[in-house]
Amino acid sequence: MGKLKEFEIAFDGNKVVYSPGESITGTVRIKVAQPLPCKAIKVNCNGFCGITTKVNDTAWTAEEQYFNTTVSVADKGTLKPGEHTFPFKFLIPATAPTSYEGNYGKIIYRVRSFIDTPRFAKDYNVEKAFYLLSLLNLNEVPDIWGPNQSAVTQEFTYMLMKTGTMVLKAQTDMRGYTPGQVIKVNANVHNQSGKSSGNVTASLMQRVTYETKRPTHDLRAIAQVEGGVVKAGKELEWKEQIIVPPLPQSALLGCELIKIEYYVRVSLKSPDVMLTLPIQIGNVSLDKKYCPTANSASSTPAPAPAPLSLPAPEDSATATTPTLPPRPSPRHVPRPAPRSRGSSCHSPSAPPVEYTAGAEGGAVMDGAYPNKRQSQLVSPNAFSYAPGLFFGQNQQNNNNNPEAASRGATAPYPTDNRASGMPSPLIIPPDYNTPSYPRAPPSYDESCNT
Repeated sequence: MGKLKEFEIAFDGNKVVYSPGESITGTVRIKVAQPLPCKAIKVNCNGFCGITTKVNDTAWTAEEQYFNTTVSVADKGTLKPGEHTFPFKFLIPATAPTSYEGNYGKIIYRVRSFIDTPRFAKDYNVEKAFYLLSLLNLNEVPDIWGPNQSAVTQEFTYMLMKTGTMVLKAQTDMRGYTPGQVIKVNANVHNQSGKSSGNVTASLMQRVTYETKRPTHDLRAIAQVEGGVVKAGKELEWKEQIIVPPLPQSALLGCELIKIEYYVRVSLKSPDVMLTLPIQIGNVSLDKKYCPTANSASSTPAPAPAPLSLPAPEDSATATTPTLPPRPSPRHVPRPAPRSRGSSCHSPSAPPVEYTAGAEGGAVMDGAYPNKRQSQLVSPNAFSYAPGLFFGQNQQNNNNNPEAASRGATAPYPTDNRASGMPSPLIIPPDYNTPSYPRAPPSYDESCNT
């Protein structure tokens, strides 16, 4: 840099993830070898969203600014040889949305510093990005409780002239999940035709809409599991699980240019039958104590005991003293037989409970083909990470982590445990080839699923 040897920005405590309404503080560090005249040294903090119609293009077709603040940390003068530091402080607005990086748009936050030099001299500038995380608490999302279910009936033609009907029903155990949780999918397929169906599949889908002049939709399959086929005239009950990988949250509150949606798609490859189950992805998982059904049951007071009905008192003048019948003489009670000194342990009077055998991967009904269960397939372009950041590792038996992809929707922030309630850590997807996955989530209050 000639006269300028070092010019950098440092955040206090090496912090890179902040929350809306929080202050960001740091210093600008400048080291010069020779005297450097300057008109001013300024520091700027800004946040904005930019979208485009081309993949990974930064020539934004639409922009949305959230804040843009500039302060002057030094006036006109000359920087002497040596090291100089200038502190700064900015307040992040409470309405700023979460950071995001996708194929057609980004939500970016950064701090920049400028050294304005006299005329005909070279100006200097430097910038450093930071990330904003606005936690989405699933317990505050309307209509989030209970299972999510749907059904579809579709007629189709095969062998040119024959027709048949396929009935597909599916449901998920909940409507909101956090990264690391398991989506339990239950599907029922009734093949009312003379032709066997194709494989049944369940996919976790992400749909990102960029509100350009002509809206751009980026649709991708995040993860997918596959089951078996259904023979002609038979019915299949199929159960599977999908582990939610690190993903951006469903709602980018405060952003009007980018909309993120998630849903589980259950489909057959042949005939073409499909249904969707919308879900929410958040940062704070559902807590059964906030379930309206559980709260109403626990808050209902027990009925008060009925008061004893006593006869109405009679007038003292007319009241008569009741006459009790004579007490009979006590009868002789025979002495009990002496107890045996043998063992007092007896066999149970009822046989043990017999449990119905069944496979978690899908129960065959009416002679359908046995269900084929596969490991979860995660799209390599489903998510990526911000440069220099990492996700906290909270899964066990996960020694082979997939390399971070460079494209796709991004969750550009590490683990954050500052929220109240039960914040879910953002984790690297586990190794789905190991026999320990998928694993079931912690027990969930059944009253919330009704």
